[in-house]
Amino acid sequence: MADYTPVYANGAKPFTATTSAAVTGGRVLAASGNGTVAHAGTPASTVACGVAAHDAASGAKVSVWPLEGVVHELEAASAINALAGVQTQANGQVETVTTSIAAGSAAGTLIGTALTTAAGSPLKLRVQGRR
Repeated sequence: MADYTPVYANGAKPFTATTSAAVTGGRVLAASGNGTVAHAGTPASTVACGVAAHDAASGAKVSVWPLEGVVHELEAASAINALAGVQTQANGQVETVTTSIAAGSAAGTLIGTALTTAAGSPLKLRVQGRR
């Protein structure tokens, strides 16, 4: 994807981080080390921190849109229905929370709630970031 802007930023501003691997704009990022980010690489990451605003090479600076209170359009790894809890999946994509929303929230893996059903190719959906 090149450049990415959330559907609704709710006054949020992106912050800058350094990548520890190449990232793609519009994919979910997770903390990967001391001040670094990479695609959320494990299912149900507990360290997801935002969405890449643009593509960036490893070791480059990237702008990161925060998750909290922001409506993002994200790429799903599999089918997700509207109102489902959303968690990270490999390569910065998202999937349905495999437990209840409350359990995902308690475990720290819930990144938001699906506002739409994943559709298209690739599968895209709108997600209200956790609060």
